Amino acid sequence: EVQLVESGGGLVQAGGSLTLSCAASGFGFDDYALGWFRQAPGKEREGVACISSTSGNTHYADSVKGRFTISRDNAKNTYLQMNSLKPEDTAVYYCAARATSGSYYYTTLNEYDDWGQGTQVTVSS
Repeated sequence: EVQLVESGGGLVQAGGSLTLSCAASGFGFDDYALGWFRQAPGKEREGVACISSTSGNTHYADSVKGRFTISRDNAKNTYLQMNSLKPEDTAVYYCAARATSGSYYYTTLNEYDDWGQGTQVTVSS
């Protein structure tokens, strides 16, 4: 059974930083692309950042470009370093995985097979 468990969310003041982590386990496939999404109250879930299975290719939403950094390690975990946080970054953040190999990244919700339960990030003004 695939499990993705996010952690690292919390309350932070505007301009502050947080690092989200996503621990992955139970994959029957060695290679997978990863993504971070977020959903604010009353809004649709949106893509934040994603990274390919190999080559480390990344993509960011315009709203977070230059402030957020996605990464992954050999232990099958992914991270989202969030700097210069703004109140509009407040949302539940989810990590997602797609079993695949290659250098392509995936930016939309329906391209991912497995999801974590989410972690709340609140940025106060």
